[in-house]
Amino acid sequence: MHSAKNDKNAKIMLYNFSVVKYNPIIKSNPTRERKVTVMKKMIAMILVLVMMLSLAACGGADSGSDLKNIQKKGKIVVGITDYAPMDYKDENGEWTGFDAEFAKLFAAELGVECEFYVIADWGKKFMELDTKQIDAVWNGMTITEEATSNSSVSDPYVINAQVVVMKADAVGNYADTAAMNGLTIAVENGSAGQDAANAIEGANVVALQDQAAALLEVKAGTADACVIDITMAYAMTGAGSDYADLAPGISLTEELYGVSFRKDSDLTAKFNEFMAGIKADGTLQALADKYNLTLAN
Repeated sequence: MHSAKNDKNAKIMLYNFSVVKYNPIIKSNPTRERKVTVMKKMIAMILVLVMMLSLAACGGADSGSDLKNIQKKGKIVVGITDYAPMDYKDENGEWTGFDAEFAKLFAAELGVECEFYVIADWGKKFMELDTKQIDAVWNGMTITEEATSNSSVSDPYVINAQVVVMKADAVGNYADTAAMNGLTIAVENGSAGQDAANAIEGANVVALQDQAAALLEVKAGTADACVIDITMAYAMTGAGSDYADLAPGISLTEELYGVSFRKDSDLTAKFNEFMAGIKADGTLQALADKYNLTLAN
């Protein structure tokens, strides 16, 4: 049995324990509690953010394959300019032309839609490609060192040349580039025509948005000549055209057209395989004949 004295001591010990337990100084620390609460909220927010990023990654991750990404989104975006006979609008406002029809055939092969995107500044075409604004540069693009350095270029498909276009009554006076010293020559910015014109000694070269604008400068008389692709020169000038008073002159360079895809893109091999197939069965030759073009070997 416990004595009364021991019971009293026990009560005192319990009392002292109660005092320690409920000591307001030990009971709470508002500053510490606020810090703990803030930390909990931050951890919760971080966890939510991680979950959201994980879900986004699962739902919209880039597979690294242009082919798979295009098939996933259901369309291929083709970068073009208004450039007959390669890309231009018909009477219904729809894009047509050799390249436009060619691109639509390739899109059908991939099982996707073909969407055309007008490149406002041809000199920035590879930037449009790299930023994935477009999936291909497909607009009578000359295969150059710049093109092969900045993109994955397909096998060539059409033979082209850069030619001088002038007023029909003056073109016969210029048999070579030496006679063009001092002339104002309009070109498309960033084009092979610009490179060819820059090689003409003494010429004043004016860079414009596209080849159609260069033709307009000659028609208006604000330029003596323009340097454009032979495919466009013969399609857009002469009797029955909008530029009946203009005519092609001398050729400056011979070249090949290709399609640009992003560097290391798996679309390049897929396109080359597709093109070889429609060359073999005559489909591409029929398309070339329709637009009076010469296919590359």
